Amino acid sequence: MDRELSSQTLRQRKIRTYLTGLVGVAIITSGFLFFRSSLKTSISANKIRTATAELGPIENTLTASGVLIPEFEQVISSPIKAEIKRVIVTPGTTVKIDQPILELDKSQTINDYEKQKDQLDLKRNAITQLRIKLQKSLYELEVDNAIKDLNIGSLQAKLNNTQHLKTVGGATQEEVNEADFNLKTAELEKKKLANELKTMKQSVTTDLREMELQASIQEKDLRELETKLKQAEITAKRNGVVTWVNENIGSSVSEGEQLAKIADLNGYSIEGSCSDTYSEMLRTGMSVIVKINEIILRGSITNIRPTIKNNILTFIVALEKNNHPALRPNMKVEVFIVTNASSQVVRVANGPAFSGKAEQSVFVLENGVAHRRQVKIGASNFDFVELKNNIKPGETIIISDMSEYEHLNDISINK
Repeated sequence: MDRELSSQTLRQRKIRTYLTGLVGVAIITSGFLFFRSSLKTSISANKIRTATAELGPIENTLTASGVLIPEFEQVISSPIKAEIKRVIVTPGTTVKIDQPILELDKSQTINDYEKQKDQLDLKRNAITQLRIKLQKSLYELEVDNAIKDLNIGSLQAKLNNTQHLKTVGGATQEEVNEADFNLKTAELEKKKLANELKTMKQSVTTDLREMELQASIQEKDLRELETKLKQAEITAKRNGVVTWVNENIGSSVSEGEQLAKIADLNGYSIEGSCSDTYSEMLRTGMSVIVKINEIILRGSITNIRPTIKNNILTFIVALEKNNHPALRPNMKVEVFIVTNASSQVVRVANGPAFSGKAEQSVFVLENGVAHRRQVKIGASNFDFVELKNNIKPGETIIISDMSEYEHLNDISINK
């Protein structure tokens, strides 16, 4: 049988429970304080970078990448199907206008040219023969038509004479009817012949026009082939540097296949690329900052490619100083697209301390102690970051990565 516990026993149990809880809290608190005390609360000055906040302009930019390309690059393609017979210059060679680049074997195209020329001569000869034949047929029809006119005149005179004889009893009605029938038959034959003559004239014109058109097409093809043979002399069309040439001697090339590239290295542009997430923000005319090591150049977007490949949008940048000595073909450069600009804001030099968030903590250095402040971030580029609040011009900001100290409000800076 259970027995009810006394009030003194219950009180003792409660006291033991409270004491156990207090001991646990004390242990946890001591551990936390020991952990806090074990963390760094100071840092050496030579391990941090600082910058002074100032008033000044700032441009907000999007980060992209780019490759330098010659502003002009001539691509030389084969005008004919041929074989590469000889390579005269190699990549990197400076060439002048009309200087030979490589030699093609044109024998097959020359044979085709001669064959087409013979076919055109045959076509012209056929046209001459057709014209003579048609003119002969036309002449014969015209003569027959003239004879028919004379015949009709004779039959008309005979009819008139028979009608007169009938009035004096010298001819019968049957003879009059026969003469009239012969005249009408001759007149119908005359109409038939006149129609044949008209048709013949139209046929002559049409047949000759068709054959002359065919000859004209053949002549045009021949001239085109002749032009291609002249173009098969592969030469530079302007002064420049050979950046690439097909050096596979003996290999066959098709019409339109690339043979060489010649670049004018007196001027460069940039083929830039960025994520397609920026596609709605980009437009032609936007200012661009280009960074080549420590050199800063400016330009603008002149063309945005309409197609997107692998989520990458490409665009062309025209440089204000496109002949800078540091520019080299195919050099990779950093590209920053200016989306907007402000003339007078509180700004500080960009550094690892800024994570790209719209709001974050920074450490402000005062009298050897860095104090943590919460600030709003505005525009930014590779040089500066805009601080929209809680920072005044002249204050010193730590721009090094301070993520391992983010739990602290104050840090001592040791000299």
